[in-house]
Amino acid sequence: MTSGGDLAQIVKQQADIVRVVGDYVPLKPRGMNHWGLCPFHQEKTPSFSVHSGRQWFHCFGCGKSGDVFTFVQQVENISFLEALRLIAQKLDIKLPKMKYSSEHEADDAKLRAQLIEMHQRACAFFEEQLRKPEAAQARQYLSGRGLSEETVREFHIGFAPDSGFLLKDRFKADYSEELMRQSGLFSWKESAEANIYSRFRNRIMFPIANDQGKVIAFTGRTMATDEKAGPKYLNSPETPLYSKSRVLFNLDKAKEAVRKLGYAIIVEGQMDCISVYSAGYKNVIASSGTAFTEAQVRLLGRFTKKVVVNFDPDTAGAAATDRSLGMLLEEEFEIKVLRLETGFDPDLFIRKRGIEAYNKQLMQAPGYFDYLVERALAMFPVRTPEGKHKAVSYLLPHVHRVSSRIVREALAGDIAQKLGIDSAVLRQEFRSAAASRGVAKIRATELKISPAEKVLIRAASAVEPKERAMRATALRALAEERLHEGMSSEALLQAILEAGEDMDDPMSLPLEEADRNLLAEVVMKDTQALTEELLEGSLESLRHRIQIYRREREIKRGIIEAERSNDPMTLLRLKQEKLELDRKLAAAMS
Repeated sequence: MTSGGDLAQIVKQQADIVRVVGDYVPLKPRGMNHWGLCPFHQEKTPSFSVHSGRQWFHCFGCGKSGDVFTFVQQVENISFLEALRLIAQKLDIKLPKMKYSSEHEADDAKLRAQLIEMHQRACAFFEEQLRKPEAAQARQYLSGRGLSEETVREFHIGFAPDSGFLLKDRFKADYSEELMRQSGLFSWKESAEANIYSRFRNRIMFPIANDQGKVIAFTGRTMATDEKAGPKYLNSPETPLYSKSRVLFNLDKAKEAVRKLGYAIIVEGQMDCISVYSAGYKNVIASSGTAFTEAQVRLLGRFTKKVVVNFDPDTAGAAATDRSLGMLLEEEFEIKVLRLETGFDPDLFIRKRGIEAYNKQLMQAPGYFDYLVERALAMFPVRTPEGKHKAVSYLLPHVHRVSSRIVREALAGDIAQKLGIDSAVLRQEFRSAAASRGVAKIRATELKISPAEKVLIRAASAVEPKERAMRATALRALAEERLHEGMSSEALLQAILEAGEDMDDPMSLPLEEADRNLLAEVVMKDTQALTEELLEGSLESLRHRIQIYRREREIKRGIIEAERSNDPMTLLRLKQEKLELDRKLAAAMS
């Protein structure tokens, strides 16, 4: 058995953080680093940096930083051990069996593993049931919806029998009743002495997988028509595996096509998604409801920033489209809106009108603001001043989400022409509304530190084998000469000194946010190679600076004594020397 720490070292030595992060964030090389838009906060210019030599990431906007494990944990919202396994899987690193650092960690890992196993077995059970005579109506329904046997197999569509106990009987020898409760696959009545039964009965079952392809939940479409049938579509509840707001249906199958084609088609439900996918559009995904959540938008943003939204064009669907478009626009997605004939969802349109007709509509999909202007024209009579005012009021919140002033100015001209409004008046309206929002941006103030101080930080925090000797030299200078005392970076360098030569990840030190940002600022933006000559020159500069500091303290004490003893000649000489030292200190800082 190997410990989690040992396995982490095995994986970390083989994992290239640029490659791993690059699966989530488009990165571009610049200098010694790779840069991209931060996946952890909304930004418009890249402040997220990955340093291949140090194997660190840091965002200069939100301050998040760490190693490859920290990144995957945060972006996937998973535990350390899950991140370790995921990275190993991505890089095809074979892992030995591991032991866990705590009983809680072991229990959590075991629970998730069992729940995933239960869902995989439940999926196979439902597929098996779909082939039985009792599922004839379900098979007829799927065939009538245009789903071929190949599509049914590809999406692992199944059938939950009307019995509430067949699945339970299949599981009871291997899983406890408590585990079955936590799975979301069963329901129970407290008054019935904890007698649990299948949550899904007499339903066509659509598995929901995470973006790694593991089944984590289900949607069941009822086959019953009586009043006791329950909702038409029944979803799994929230479980330790499944959070509806964090999952996009079919992303596991679509993500490679999304990356290759450069955009995603977004539909509302599973059947629409399966129908569009089967028609040849492999880059289609579905939200689990009528509107995107922030987590889903961020998840999609890992794969593309271009989308075609194809929600139902009825009133509810149009409202969902507006909400989703607004959230996508705030995250700087390039958006088109595919609208179909009234009464047609994507599935029905493809079945009735054909694939070529759908493709034509897709190619002609208007941009976000073209869609909104047409909506405004349909909702408000712009022939009247009141109608124009209402149309502009409808459009203003959407225009506000556009960060570029140039784009807003161009939109004003286009919108003014379509609404029959003077463009100068509309531009002024947009400017006034934008100014009234009062959105403040807070930027961290950079600490002023000398080039020599930066080199000392880099050397003391060095982790690459070829830099270990320089690190030892820097740590000895800190320990024996206390060169960092009085510096802006004193707390940071003291923390590095206390960690010692065995430290392998300075970003994991318990630092104040300002010190962590300073470390990232120095290390992630270094452009000069760290050499022994550069380090020695910097140490000499800092020693000279320390001497100046010490002499300055002596002069200050002398000035106090001269003032006390009323010695004007000594006071004048010391003040002149202090001015000269101040000049030298300013030069040493440059």
